[in-house]
Amino acid sequence: MSRVKRGVTAHSRHLKVIKAAKGSRGRQKNTFRAAVQRVEKNGQYAYRDRKAKKRSFRGLWIQRINAAARELGMTYGVLINKLNIAGYEINRKMLADLAVREPDSFKSIVEKVKST
Repeated sequence: MSRVKRGVTAHSRHLKVIKAAKGSRGRQKNTFRAAVQRVEKNGQYAYRDRKAKKRSFRGLWIQRINAAARELGMTYGVLINKLNIAGYEINRKMLADLAVREPDSFKSIVEKVKST
């Protein structure tokens, strides 16, 4: 029976980890042991920041809606409250998009809500 050399699997696994650590500083991109730690920490950062991204975008949308609403003589809180009372099912992302890209449509929504 012929002899089996087992380095191929380990080598490919190492290369996969080192490739995932690409862009890191120092030994963390070259050395397998350091690269494993860096890739694991990168995964933790990615998980955390996927949640933080949602928070920061919601804050941005609220700021945009507030700025556009104040130009029309209404605050963000009052606008959202009146939208809920009037039964509008529009989310903050779409409202902010309307406020930035189509101010006339946003203005018509605010005017309809003001009258109620």
